[in-house]
Amino acid sequence: MPQQHTAGRWVRLVLIGLAAGFLSGLFGVGGGILIVPALMLLVSADQRMAAGTSLAAIVPMSIVGVISYAVGGSVDWIAAALLAAGAIVGAQLGSHLLDRLPRRALRWAFIAFLVVVIVSLFVVIPSRDATIAITAGTVVGLVALGLLTGVLSGLLGIGGGAVVVPMLILLFGASDLVAKGTSLLMMIPTALSGTIGNMVRKNVDLPAAAVIGVSACTTTALGAIVAGVLTPQAANLLFAAFLVAVVAQLVVKALREPSS
Repeated sequence: MPQQHTAGRWVRLVLIGLAAGFLSGLFGVGGGILIVPALMLLVSADQRMAAGTSLAAIVPMSIVGVISYAVGGSVDWIAAALLAAGAIVGAQLGSHLLDRLPRRALRWAFIAFLVVVIVSLFVVIPSRDATIAITAGTVVGLVALGLLTGVLSGLLGIGGGAVVVPMLILLFGASDLVAKGTSLLMMIPTALSGTIGNMVRKNVDLPAAAVIGVSACTTTALGAIVAGVLTPQAANLLFAAFLVAVVAQLVVKALREPSS
């Protein structure tokens, strides 16, 4: 990433943060799907630096998002802790397997999985009163979901929200708001863990991450407010549209990757 901190570059970073923050609050995601390509396109960051900077920027916006959802009681703290425990381990495992598994095949398999999720979102409409029942089975399931999310993050650079939010709705019966608030809480320790690793490897631009993160904090709460105003049906439709954008980005990456 260029080191010249020109006025135009700062403006572009602020705009990226504003858009990513609203997206994060609205969908309960980290916003990496926007931040990473925007950094590569608008400030000429390479893939690794963009991914590392994005992960660092996720921390402050996730904190604001969690507070916004927690005010309305839409955060399951126990579920988030179980998810985070699995995700932290999974991210390390995914990084370890990075050069050992066929990423192209995995990417196409994940695309197929997301297509199934998108279709399911048109069938399953969550109740706003629904919560996650913590039983022995759900404890195991939540840790397993966190582990899977972490592995995918380490292998493919996929943000956790695209997996966690729909799975909490479809498999664990959470409302869309609880799913989003819990997803954001899970991301905080996960993103912190990944950021520490990226700092050691010098794969993060901290000044840029700070600008994006602080800018995002000003719109994250707005996104959460809009999420609360939407009906569950409208929220599902919008989230499905978001996942379509994720799938489109993954398809482009899969087509560009060498078959070997």
